[in-house]
Amino acid sequence: MSDAAARVDELTRLIEEADHRYYVLDDPSVDDATYDSWLRELAGLEDTHPGLLRPESPTQRVSGRPSGAFAEVRHAVPMLSLANARGDEKLRGWYRRLRDTMAASGIADRQVRFVVEPKIDGLAIALTYEDGVFVRGATRGDGTVGEDVTANLRTIGQIPRTLAPPFPASVEVRGEVYLPLRAFAEFNRARLHQGLPVFANPRNAAAGSLRQLDPRITAQRPLALWSYGVARPEDVGAGTHADTLTWLRDKGFPVNPDVSAEPDIDAVAAACARWEERRGELDFDIDGAVVKVDEADVQRALGAVGRAPRWAIAYKFAPTTAITTLRGIPVNVGRTGALVPYAELEPVVVGGVTVRQATLHNHEDVARKGLMIGDRVIVQRAGDVIPQVVGPVVSERTGDEVPWVMPDRCPACGTPVVPTEGEVQLRCPNNACPAQAVRSIEHFASRGAMDIEGLGEKTVVELFRRGLLRDVADIYDLHTRRDELLEMEGWKERKVDNLLAGIEASKARGWARLIFGLGIRHVGGITAQAIADVAPTAAALRAATADDLSRAEGVGPTVATSIAQFMSSADNVRTLDRLGERGLVMEHDGAAGTGEGPLAGLTLVITGSVDGFTRDDARRAVVAAGGKATDAVSKNTDVLVAGPGGGSKLAKAEKLGVPVVDAADFAALLSGELPAPTREGQGGP
Repeated sequence: MSDAAARVDELTRLIEEADHRYYVLDDPSVDDATYDSWLRELAGLEDTHPGLLRPESPTQRVSGRPSGAFAEVRHAVPMLSLANARGDEKLRGWYRRLRDTMAASGIADRQVRFVVEPKIDGLAIALTYEDGVFVRGATRGDGTVGEDVTANLRTIGQIPRTLAPPFPASVEVRGEVYLPLRAFAEFNRARLHQGLPVFANPRNAAAGSLRQLDPRITAQRPLALWSYGVARPEDVGAGTHADTLTWLRDKGFPVNPDVSAEPDIDAVAAACARWEERRGELDFDIDGAVVKVDEADVQRALGAVGRAPRWAIAYKFAPTTAITTLRGIPVNVGRTGALVPYAELEPVVVGGVTVRQATLHNHEDVARKGLMIGDRVIVQRAGDVIPQVVGPVVSERTGDEVPWVMPDRCPACGTPVVPTEGEVQLRCPNNACPAQAVRSIEHFASRGAMDIEGLGEKTVVELFRRGLLRDVADIYDLHTRRDELLEMEGWKERKVDNLLAGIEASKARGWARLIFGLGIRHVGGITAQAIADVAPTAAALRAATADDLSRAEGVGPTVATSIAQFMSSADNVRTLDRLGERGLVMEHDGAAGTGEGPLAGLTLVITGSVDGFTRDDARRAVVAAGGKATDAVSKNTDVLVAGPGGGSKLAKAEKLGVPVVDAADFAALLSGELPAPTREGQGGP
């Protein structure tokens, strides 16, 4: 018993410290998974040893206390927290307990339905309206007492200042203030440039913004609101939660359009799974789905236990941010010689995936973030995005951390690195650098280029190590070295034959993909297609000047000069000749997306994620529909397809008056079901 009591004390202390850092300081010290594990362990100990359960236990109250910086507001109806369920089994366990409680309450025969809505990772707030006028806004605080942030909430345009009649004499609307993901990324970038610490996640950025003592600062930050309920449904005549949401919509409050009513627990589980699947597509951060009993009278009968209502549960997703230790910062050398540092991390689960490495972009990115070897760092992964280090948890530094210095010599060949004019990255200028050769071969064989099945990263490294590959043209001589391939560990006849068949098939990929496969700086797949239009043969490409290449769609002076410089190298010309001698198709087939189809004659740019399409698939679909896909928004762009994470291209399109189509309508645009918008129509019929 003494061991259990000591552990309860320790867990209580850890949770209270984490609560203070998260809710009051907006500076989290542990990740969500660790915090939840502490809370579950504490609840388990209290269940096993009831004598250790105290009224002030973190399991019996809402986390977070008013910071003291604002006037206090006592909630007329407590703002409770939600119990968590991770996974389908836990969700169904909650449902069984709910039915047992209904039976004990004498309503076992009631058929209930549920409402499933996204669990926004923001800051819970209460908005009080008297006689239809917004008079007070408060944070949740500890659930009983919150902070008066009325002045700051008035800066959020989505919050109605007055309600259209009819309205009750008094009503308290509840919702979540959040920061859209696109705005959050821009916000953190700006803080890095200003030398300020970054926020770990959008929730902390929103909380920090809403707790500014000067409302003018809050007004400069693009905060948004999702509303999800009222303190007393009877105030608005709502018999169900769905009725409450309808009232909120009618009064001008933003309610998520994808909130759904579900008839049973099987449908609820499916709805939660759908939210988790589309999590990476959203422009707001969610850490789960909220499941609520719809009927208000059943909610009242079920009541609450401790800190949470019995009639609702938070179905939690795997966290997209975590805190771990930065073990080191090694440096990769890319195919163009760029030195790219990356983070080597203590393994940590983020978004359901174990992360050991994360991108750091370049040496200036490391310096801006102020990273040191040994730091505790915030790691972020959303959807299928490559994990990235957001920044260090400076408060956890011990003094043992070591500064990192960018190497002044190439780690692969020892050549002194050089800066590149107009760019941040340092480069290895040695064209014979083995790391550059390996990366060039990997790129040439990749899916977007020559798509050679069986020639992945590990195979390329092994073949290079054995001297079977030195450049991309050597790929097409591997059939003469079949016996040597068979000598490699794990390589049997079938594997060798499949590789050689994939190499032979790649010869017909086409001139545009071959140009892309050459790995010329600044030349992506769409640019390669444009270059093939103006230089339709290898001879034409060799003869083209930078001015000639600048006539290609979307190709500016920088790209044109890069291509011309690449072709001025005798080694590169020799490689191109060898590829031609080995039978690769080196003439353009003219398929530039200018034929017939719903998008005939139109130029489209795709930005952000498009559900059901990779970026390359989406571009190919545009070409198949008769259109042309380019990388950059310009005055010649006819339509921008903008998915979540669109960034600067969306802003430029709006500035130029380019019509924008939501990613959800992309398939309809391709089929012709949705007519392509025009500049005059800004969206079409």
